[in-house]
Amino acid sequence: MSEHTAFIGLGSNLGDRLRHLAAAREALSEWVTVERTSSVYETEPVDLPDQPWFLNQVLLIRCALAPFALLDACLTIEHRLGRVRSVPKGPRTIDLDILLYDDLIIDEERDGRHLAIPHPRLHLRRFVLVPLCELAPDRKHPILGRTMTELLASVPDEARVRPYTAPGGP
Repeated sequence: MSEHTAFIGLGSNLGDRLRHLAAAREALSEWVTVERTSSVYETEPVDLPDQPWFLNQVLLIRCALAPFALLDACLTIEHRLGRVRSVPKGPRTIDLDILLYDDLIIDEERDGRHLAIPHPRLHLRRFVLVPLCELAPDRKHPILGRTMTELLASVPDEARVRPYTAPGGP
């Protein structure tokens, strides 16, 4: 069984956002090894601005799961943690996105599930690139051939991304 490296983006903007991120990390560890976690960032909503701000984080994981099995694990966790998909790009308790998986390029529909790796909007999203650069600044985008640092330097997204400090924290 071979090991794969992947980056998973987490996001939450409903309820106890920090607890939702922690619950997602814990649930994910049932299927994968979480090698590293980025800092948590508070981020301005991008596609549907009239909603609460998000907490976002990126995880570097190792796993033996095939890409679609990893997608199934992410969808299971979202469901378990109360994700309801009523409004596209709308508020959510938790969101798990596969950002990168090894250096694979996938755009496939299977059994009603669509999987696109690398994430098709990764290079357009500051809230993804900031934490991704924290973990893997020199990692190259498998399609664009540019590092995460280069992508962040040229990202057109101007949404605010700031380090998150929990209330009552340091």
